[in-house]
Amino acid sequence: MADGMLSLSSRFDEATEADWLSAVEKALKGGGIERITRQTRDGLKIHPLYRETNFASGDDPRGAPGEAPYLRGGASEPDKYLPWDIRQSFSHPDPAITNQEIMRDLERGVTSIHLGIECSGERGCIITNLDQLSTALSGVRADIATISLGHRGAGSGASAAALLALWADQQETPEAQKLAFNISPLRQLSFTGKIGGGIDAAMAKTASLVKRLATKFPASKSLAVDGQTAHEAGASEAQELGILIADAVDTLRRLDAAGLPAAEAAKQLVFKLAVDANYGVGIAKLRAARRLWARVQEAMDLTPIPMEIHAVTSARMLTRYDAWVNMLRGTAACFAAATGGADMITVRAFNESFSVPEELGRRIARNTQIMAMEESGLGRIADPSGGAWFTETLAEDLAQAAWAEFQQIEAEGGLVESLVAGKAQARIAEKRAALMKDVARRKIPVTGVSEFPLLEEISAPVADVSRPPRGDGVDPVGLTTLLPDYEDKRGADTVAEPLTWISVAEPFETLRDRSEEHMERTSARPSIFLATIGPLAEHTARADFARNFFAAGGIEAKAAPVPPKSVSELAAAFRASGCKVAVLCGADKHYAEEAAEAASALKAAGAVALWLAGKHEADSIDRHIFMGCDVVHELTIALAELRVS
Repeated sequence: MADGMLSLSSRFDEATEADWLSAVEKALKGGGIERITRQTRDGLKIHPLYRETNFASGDDPRGAPGEAPYLRGGASEPDKYLPWDIRQSFSHPDPAITNQEIMRDLERGVTSIHLGIECSGERGCIITNLDQLSTALSGVRADIATISLGHRGAGSGASAAALLALWADQQETPEAQKLAFNISPLRQLSFTGKIGGGIDAAMAKTASLVKRLATKFPASKSLAVDGQTAHEAGASEAQELGILIADAVDTLRRLDAAGLPAAEAAKQLVFKLAVDANYGVGIAKLRAARRLWARVQEAMDLTPIPMEIHAVTSARMLTRYDAWVNMLRGTAACFAAATGGADMITVRAFNESFSVPEELGRRIARNTQIMAMEESGLGRIADPSGGAWFTETLAEDLAQAAWAEFQQIEAEGGLVESLVAGKAQARIAEKRAALMKDVARRKIPVTGVSEFPLLEEISAPVADVSRPPRGDGVDPVGLTTLLPDYEDKRGADTVAEPLTWISVAEPFETLRDRSEEHMERTSARPSIFLATIGPLAEHTARADFARNFFAAGGIEAKAAPVPPKSVSELAAAFRASGCKVAVLCGADKHYAEEAAEAASALKAAGAVALWLAGKHEADSIDRHIFMGCDVVHELTIALAELRVS
């Protein structure tokens, strides 16, 4: 059989890289390869072709999967039972309903639970005491399925962690309970902007609590290191990684000073990163994180241990309009997390962006992982992206850029001091502004919102939420029970500007909200007239561009039933449409011949504002739309002209 095999390339001449470059130059009509070389948000180059020479393989320091310094993950081969941990998020405000959802999802493939606690019930389950926690976790076997704690209130999570510890202590085998307490004073500072009693008191309390938890629950992890908050606030990949490592180093140093040796604290760390739909960069980001952690352990003279990564699909990429597209975003991000070697993956429900997810949202989220693991076979391969020249090169470049960000934070006194001084936030703000500028100009498209919006979309289902009474905060009785002799020496509060989470779709969705509210009030959708000139084949491209452009602001584009053949027919069609605003659409040669006359006729027919699709200048043309223009700005003006408040 093998003797009869044919080489598929045998009929083609062998091509060299020089041949390929020559073909590229010919296709680009004399342009060099730099014309198709892209850049990341950190200015790192992404080349159109990668070869062995891009990443030297000789004396490869990465080693093999499962070998120190664990640059390729902590497992030498995929676990046939649990290639990675499918960690589902639960956030219904009612503890009883949360319990029903947890038990249902555990039966259907979820392998661990991320329980979001938020005392108001706006963004998580209302759990303020042991009874409510016991209700939410009734029937859960934490010796089989890990319980991960998410605390989005004003506290650092120490009280919530103590509450979970009291619950676990009541189970049949407390020492076998697998818990992720996710205590993170530095995340509290970056997310809420305040640590009551000061960072020193918080770290002293954390050190005492971690010691106690490590003794009582040896199968658990106590500490979280956070890069996700920076990502959701608009940080670039290098900034997210730099802050992640700065968080780890600052936490280890402060805990060591508080009496918990860094070598012991390092064993308790879980690193949280966000992954978005740019899966190539996402894979490289996770691999870069392992390089950085290995370097930190070397610098701090710690015995190398694997980095435990919890990857969460990005919240900032989710949209409220056409939320079904979020399924595709979640799938791409899940692929990045799995291929990049995440130990735990949480895929956000596609309808999480505007309400509490119900069964469909959670089912799609968990099945996305199950299909990636089982049907796509990613769970059968150790380090599936290992050795890919593009991935390894970009991971190394990202690690270098992130290390520079980390060194900058170190020069500012560490992450706490950088946050207090507002320096880390200022750098993130610059990247966020650049990101939102590219979104506004559609250089970064948001499918279903800024590109290909559906004006008559099918709404996604959400949970029927009736919130129980909110709490005032997690009952601290659990903390005093765990640490009866602890003396809380509180000082002045540590305060910093919080990193506010963003949505990249928000500028467009805000405009769309105005249009939808206008339609509800008037029973008529804001509309604009497509004033086409020239033959159908020649104006269709720009007419479609304009239709898609204005739909991003919730504005419907109306056109004449039959393409007008003269300026007078065009003016008559405009009057018949009932519109007050128009956009001229045609080929450049027809603009030169007809645009000025057509514009004058439209203004005479009652057009209060007139756009032109393209850059042709003519009298009576008020504004222009074209590739690269500020779409949000133009849509804001259009809604104002249409009297949409």
